[in-house]
Amino acid sequence: MTGAKNVTHIFTSTFLVTTLLVGTTLAYAQQAPDPGISDLVQAGKIRVALYLPQYAKDPVTGELRAVGMGIVGKEIAGALAARLGIEVQTAGYPTPPAAVECVKMNACDITFVGIEASRTTQVDFTNPVVLLDYTFLMSSGSKISSATEVDRPGVRIAVARGHGATLALSRIVKQAELVTADNLDAAFELLQGAQVDAIASIRDALLDYSDKLPGSRVLEDAYGVNRVAIAMPKGKAGWLTSINQLVEEAKASGLIQRSIDRAGLRGFRAAPPGNATAQ
Repeated sequence: MTGAKNVTHIFTSTFLVTTLLVGTTLAYAQQAPDPGISDLVQAGKIRVALYLPQYAKDPVTGELRAVGMGIVGKEIAGALAARLGIEVQTAGYPTPPAAVECVKMNACDITFVGIEASRTTQVDFTNPVVLLDYTFLMSSGSKISSATEVDRPGVRIAVARGHGATLALSRIVKQAELVTADNLDAAFELLQGAQVDAIASIRDALLDYSDKLPGSRVLEDAYGVNRVAIAMPKGKAGWLTSINQLVEEAKASGLIQRSIDRAGLRGFRAAPPGNATAQ
């Protein structure tokens, strides 16, 4: 994994974000913050780590812009910031492991990433926020029509290094060959070049890639479900309690689903109440 220069952009319009999300101007901001999260209040900001493809960078100004799941993450962080009277600061990283490492080292406060056993030793997670399917984008010449048919001898599947979809697939694949790329764009280049038969990732991203490759198609079924949650440094019980409370309120109010709809995410859905693992 190559190093990447962190790109930082301050979003100061937390009042507007809260209005858009909740529909009631001060619904979150009026609530008294938990004393266990007072260190965030003192810092005056919450630092959110986004990773590709959760953000895009303006090639001229270098400005960081949230896209896709990054929009959902930024809006939820904005609601928390409004509650605490602080601002949101975002930084961009090339991969999910890089964002998790930033949180682990306390250089970032939170990131939105899939709950994986390998990550629970590094960071603490809230209840799931968003659910999305893991599935396959097949090449135009493939006869495979179901996710259950992909794991067969001779099939080469491109996967992104360190992605939750890759971790999930590596636990169940028996016969197909996994070809690791540095990121999803690199995996797509392998499919374009006919070096692999499929890409394994989240449905929304694969649908976007399919639009760019005539004849390719995303399978309708899935091989797993990604439970995206808010990751934070370990040992911050006050943070976990407070942020979990906001997550559950955001589910109940419809905030998360509205944010998903605004971001135009296909195949995403708000997680059910609580910490349920069921779809």
